[in-house]
Amino acid sequence: MKKRGTLYGWLACVSILFIVYALVKNYWLDPQASGFLSHKTGLKRELQLPIWLNVMYVHVAFACLAMASGLINFSNRIFEKSRRFHRINGYVYIVSVVLVVLTSGYMAPYATGGKISSMGFNALNIIWLFITITALIQIKRKRMIQHRNWMIRSYAFCFTNMLIHLITSLFYQGFGFIYAASYTIGIYGSIVLLLIIPEIIIRVKAKKFV
Repeated sequence: MKKRGTLYGWLACVSILFIVYALVKNYWLDPQASGFLSHKTGLKRELQLPIWLNVMYVHVAFACLAMASGLINFSNRIFEKSRRFHRINGYVYIVSVVLVVLTSGYMAPYATGGKISSMGFNALNIIWLFITITALIQIKRKRMIQHRNWMIRSYAFCFTNMLIHLITSLFYQGFGFIYAASYTIGIYGSIVLLLIIPEIIIRVKAKKFV
């Protein structure tokens, strides 16, 4: 029990720090996203900056809300105190995921790295939405363990942006790749990790109860 609480504590720290970072960076330090947009070259579609920025603000807001609501619903203490709150908060998470996917779908054609990066983002959106809907179906069928496992898979996708930028930095600053190529590698690398890491977590959790 203590170990589980420690793992949740680490997850909470990482999630909260990333939420604060995302909000401060996108709404205060660089609200025009000038640093990020400086890497977008050779776009085949004209970028309507005011519209793109407004969509980005919505995207960031609901991505942070998804991360926060998902984190809260993994708390056993909160679940035991109020299952009604857990259920309502679960719908907040689902709505947030849908809005993140929709806004990401708008921004995908303007992705750094061109069409191949756009395809990667569309794949991420489809996979995340499918996994989240599956989690909802499982709880509707009263399959608690399966629901929690699918929620672990879904929640992993809240860290998509973090993983993309970590991998991008590794290849761009560490290995000297050009930024566009590094970013594309970051997208597809994150897809692989976001599918593998939750399965490892689920298997480890399952072994503890065997």
